[in-house]
Amino acid sequence: MMKVRAAMEEVINELTAEEEVKAVMEEEIGELAVNEEQADIIRELRDLPPAHYIFKIENFSYLSNAKVESYESSDFEVGGYKWRLSLYPKGNKKVDDKNEHVSLYLVLSQSNALPLHREVNVYFKLFVYNQILDKYLVVQDAKEKIRRFRGAKIKRGFDKLVSLNAFNEASNGYLVDDCCILGAEIFVIERTGKGECVSIVKELANSNAYTWKIQKFSDWNHDYYISQVFVIGGYRWSLFLYPNGNSEEKGKCLSMFLQLEDSKPFDSGQKLYTEFILRVRDQLLGVHHEQKGNNKYCTSAINWGFRRLILLSDLHDASKGFILDNTVIIEVQIPLMTVVKDFS
Repeated sequence: MMKVRAAMEEVINELTAEEEVKAVMEEEIGELAVNEEQADIIRELRDLPPAHYIFKIENFSYLSNAKVESYESSDFEVGGYKWRLSLYPKGNKKVDDKNEHVSLYLVLSQSNALPLHREVNVYFKLFVYNQILDKYLVVQDAKEKIRRFRGAKIKRGFDKLVSLNAFNEASNGYLVDDCCILGAEIFVIERTGKGECVSIVKELANSNAYTWKIQKFSDWNHDYYISQVFVIGGYRWSLFLYPNGNSEEKGKCLSMFLQLEDSKPFDSGQKLYTEFILRVRDQLLGVHHEQKGNNKYCTSAINWGFRRLILLSDLHDASKGFILDNTVIIEVQIPLMTVVKDFS
C-alpha cells in the first residue's frame, strides 16, 4: 500500500508541476500579447510539430557563453526556395539594446541567387518546443500577414520570441538538459497569374433545343448519320447518330454525339462549356429516355455524347414507343452554355 501511495503522490506531483509550467507559459504569453498588441503577433500552444523544419541545439549554454550574437541553421528547402533560421540567444541588440528576449528569424538564403528585384511572399510560423508539456509554442503574425522577402530585406521574424528569464529557466520546459528545439512552417504564396473569365450565353433564353425527326428509320443502315446544322445560343451545332452503335457498343446500343460546327470560339482562344441533354422521345406515353452530359468544347474536343444512349433492345421494344410508324424522334437540349477565356 505504501508503494502504491508513493507512486500516486509522484504522479500528482508531476501533474502539479506540469500545471505550474503551463500557468507560467500562459502568463508569459499573456504579457507578451499585451506588450505586442500593436504589433499584431499571436502566440499559442499546439500539439503538432512544425511541418517543415526542426532546429535542435544541444549544449546551448556553450553557444550563449561564447558571446555569439547570432547563429544560423543550415539551408533547408520549402516552397521551391532555400531558407535558414537565425537565432539570437541573448536577443537582437541591433533592434533594442535592452532586448531581454530570445530573437528568432526566418532568413531567405543567399544561395537562392535571386535577382535583386525578385520578391518572395511568405506567411510563416516559428516554434519553440516545451519539453515538459510536450507542446509547441507557436509565434506568428496575426491575420495571416504576408511578409515580403526581397533585395536586402531577407530576414523576417520576431525580436521577442520568448523572454530570456522564461527561456533559461529549465522548469519552464524550453531549455532542458541544455537543449532547445526550434522550428518553422513556411507557406510561399506564388502568383501564377492564371485565371479564367466566364460569360453566360444569353441567347439560350430564346431557344435552347433542337428536334430531329427520323422517318423510315429501318432503312438507316449506314454506320452513322449527321443531322442538318442548327443554331442554339448563337452557335452552329450538329448531331452525329449511330443507329447500330459506335465502337465497342456496336450492335448493343444507339450512340449519339453533339458536335460544335462553329470555329469562332477557338479563333480567339476561347472555349465553350456546354451542359446538354440528349433524348429519345417516347411517342406513346411521353416517358422519354435521356442522358445529361457536359463538355468544354475546344480544338481538341469538338464533339461529346454517349455511346450507350439507349439499348437497342429498348429502342426496338414496340411497347415503349420509341419507334412509332417507323419514325424515331431525337432531341438535344442545351440548358446552359458559357464562353470561357483563360487569362494570365
